[in-house]
Order: sequence, then structure tokens, then C-alpha cells
Amino acid sequence: MTLAESATRLSPSLEPRYYRDPAITELEEERIFGRSWQLVSHEAQLPNPGDYVTGRAGSQPVLVRNVCRHRGSRLLTGSGQCGKAIRCLYHGWTYRTDGELIGVPEGRSIVGLDKSELGLFPARVETMCGLIFVNLDIHAQPLAEQVAGLPERLAPYGIERLERYGEWRGTQPANWKIVIDNYNEGYHVPIAHPGLMRLLDYKRYDVEVHDGWVWFEAPLRDKPSGNPMERAYQRIVSPMPGLGEGDRRVWRYAMIYPNTTIDLYPDQVVTWRIDADGPFRARDEAFGYRHPHAGLRTRVAQRVNNRVNTLVGKEDYDLVENVQAGLETRGFELGPLSHREAAIAWFADRIRADLG
Repeated sequence: MTLAESATRLSPSLEPRYYRDPAITELEEERIFGRSWQLVSHEAQLPNPGDYVTGRAGSQPVLVRNVCRHRGSRLLTGSGQCGKAIRCLYHGWTYRTDGELIGVPEGRSIVGLDKSELGLFPARVETMCGLIFVNLDIHAQPLAEQVAGLPERLAPYGIERLERYGEWRGTQPANWKIVIDNYNEGYHVPIAHPGLMRLLDYKRYDVEVHDGWVWFEAPLRDKPSGNPMERAYQRIVSPMPGLGEGDRRVWRYAMIYPNTTIDLYPDQVVTWRIDADGPFRARDEAFGYRHPHAGLRTRVAQRVNNRVNTLVGKEDYDLVENVQAGLETRGFELGPLSHREAAIAWFADRIRADLG
């Protein structure tokens, strides 16, 4: 469904309790983060057999799942090479790379030990356009089915061929769903983001809602910005290899339910994942990717792009903090959604369905 098609009445946004009730936060761990596809890394981080990366699915550490079956110690951190086996640094329990438990020090003295029942917890892994996702629910709908149609949209950017060049980690002063809501609409751009308003053609800012993902098109203005930094970006930005001239003048955004976003710029790609950190805060992790042979002109454009979006991020930080505070108001009732907030309604419906 596009923006033009969303003029019909939309479902309401989530009620305030969804953003502040600790019981809902606990339920989300089981019914959302424990059953959904979570972005972990890029396949370039795993070039050789035995390489590993670690990440999180909600609050759960994953290697694919990164916890010893003995007493729960985390097995590995960061990334690296584990060789032919994974050995716990606490008591030495050892696993094959497929998760089978093969070694237990003094195992004969442990009553009831059955190594066949104590392999690492299984998880599913799928790769999409070079991005690695994990799902703790081995019976979950395949990622390829959930995001049907999205890989074709991402293909021209050649994400699998890009290299990581930057990473950003931080926290947000609001429930993770407020952060996602803020990402999912451009209705606030004219008021809250003057820099974006100078750069983007707001009248042509469009959204498509699909079953498991949302797509945003944000064309750049033809008129030069009055801000020197933004005007420099408009002048020097050029499309990466694989993109055409029509991709030079548009920023695109994809949001994969529940908490992964992919920002597609002519000069780079940025992935962003937002996790819950209790009911009132969120953790976020972003990585920047660029073509390995990016020239000086493109690197300058990337630097300016990142400065622009750093300012946008600071503005969004204040926005989500204000929403979190406002939702504590006693007696607050939801207002109707704008047609530009179709993805807010979509996200609310998905959350309600998952939480029952």
C-alpha cells in the first residue's frame, strides 16, 4: 500500500501502556524478539570456515545461541576464528561448530550427563543481500517469505559487495517502539528536521506498506539548499557502482519488522537495529557500508551525509524523549493518524497481533 492508497481510515496507534508497562516488555522478549529475524552482521565478517560473529536477539546472546549449556557462561564475544571447536572458558565444555557437545572435563563424575541432549541451543540463520539474520524460533516463517519483494529493491545497491567502514552504538531515552514509530513516518519532517526539509522533496516523500516490511522513497530537491554543508552534498554526491543516475537524487529507507532498518543512499548503505532496554529506554546499533573502491569525492559525500544525519539523530533523540514523557500523562487518549503515518498503523497492528 502506497501513501496515496492509504487515505482510508487507518488502525489506531498503540495505546500508551504498550510503551511503559514492564509486563509488556517481558512479553515482547518471548513473542517478538524470540520469534523474529534479527540482523546480526554482514557476510564479509565471515570470510573463512570457522569464523564467527556474536550478536543479540532481544536480550539473548547469540553465536548462534552464544551460551554454554553447563552453567550459562557466554562462550564467545566479538568476532574471530573458533577453529574446529568452541570451548567454554569457564569449565571447558567443548562443542563442535554445529553445536554438538563433544567434551566435558571429568564427565564420568557427573551423574545423569547425556551429551547428546546438551548441544548448543539451535537457531536459524538466513542471509539476505549479504546481511546475516538470526531467529531463535526454528519454526519461524523464512525471512525470504517475510520480506518477499524486498531483495529485488536492495539488489542494485550490491550490499553483499560493500565493506563496513563505520559503526555507531548508543541509547535512546524512550521505549524501542517509540523509536521505530519515529522512523516509520515523515509527517514530522517539516516541523522537526529543518535540514531534511531543505534537502528532501517532502511532497514526493512516499511510503509503501507490505506484510513484513515498509519502503520509503525520499527524493532530493532540485533546488540547492541554503545550508553550505547540505548544498555541498547535493553537488558532489554520485551513485555507487550498480546504481543509475536516477538513484543519485533519492534517499530510500527499508524497515523490516520488528526492529531492523536499512538506509539506502547513493553514496552508502547504513543498517540500524533498535533493541529494547527495559520499558523506557532503547539500545541502537548502526553500521555504515560503502563500495571498497569508493573515491575521494564519494568519501567526502559520505562524511557530509553522516554529519547531516548526526544532526537529525540528535533532533530525533529529543522527539522520542518527549513522546515517552508525554505518554505518562494521565487520561491521555490517542488522536487519529495522518495518511503519512500508514506505517505507524501497520506496526501497531503487527505488535498487537504478536502480543495477543
